[in-house]
Amino acid sequence: MNIQSVACVVALMSVTNLALAYDGNGTNQSFSKAKKMLEHQVYQDHRETIYCGAHFNAKKKISPPQGFRTSKHIKRAKKVEWEHIVPAENFGRAYSEWRDGNALCVNNKGKSFKGRKCAEKVNSQYRYMQADMFNLFPAIGAVNAMRSNYNFTLLPSVVSEFGSCQMKIDNKKSEPPVSARGRIARTYMYMDKTYPKYAMSKQQRQLMNAWDKTYPVSRWECERVKRIQTLQKNQNPITQSRCEAAGFWNK
Repeated sequence: MNIQSVACVVALMSVTNLALAYDGNGTNQSFSKAKKMLEHQVYQDHRETIYCGAHFNAKKKISPPQGFRTSKHIKRAKKVEWEHIVPAENFGRAYSEWRDGNALCVNNKGKSFKGRKCAEKVNSQYRYMQADMFNLFPAIGAVNAMRSNYNFTLLPSVVSEFGSCQMKIDNKKSEPPVSARGRIARTYMYMDKTYPKYAMSKQQRQLMNAWDKTYPVSRWECERVKRIQTLQKNQNPITQSRCEAAGFWNK
């Protein structure tokens, strides 16, 4: 095959991949605005965190479930925070501004910086991705802090340090409670399908496919996606298709 033919094949593959991808968030670049919309227009009548099932009020104050405990981030345990299920760092490192910085990323002392702050300042594509509400869920602040940017896996020999909340964290890995696994899986699958800058590893994809099949959608998961679709103006075909199959979409 000559060079021209190879170029044509590569171009065709690129077009095909774009055609297979879903449209992502293209309406809101503000992470702060996304959190406010979630608080007031999505979770206003279902104030419950994803990992521990803790309730929170309109002032973001957490009412922890009976038996919940934490020895770290005590102050953050009292407030709800918005967790990127697919961590921002996991997709942020695909952007050169995160990895290497940018000429525009200089603080008031003339010192260059990189990472999340630089990507957020310079790259609108990153900002849209960071603010995608399908990837944001409420979590107890302390749990959000300790989960960090760790990938999900199974940790059968680990005991949860959050007491009654079965969120396990060990050796820079995390195992979520059974109640959260389906939602987590479908969020990973949506991000993987929607944004070319993010791709799951083979091992992560196998786990998420298994969780998607094992832990079906609930009525609330479907209602949440409907509300976000209305606000964000893009579809989440992964979850919607499961909701339609379960008979939850038109009710």
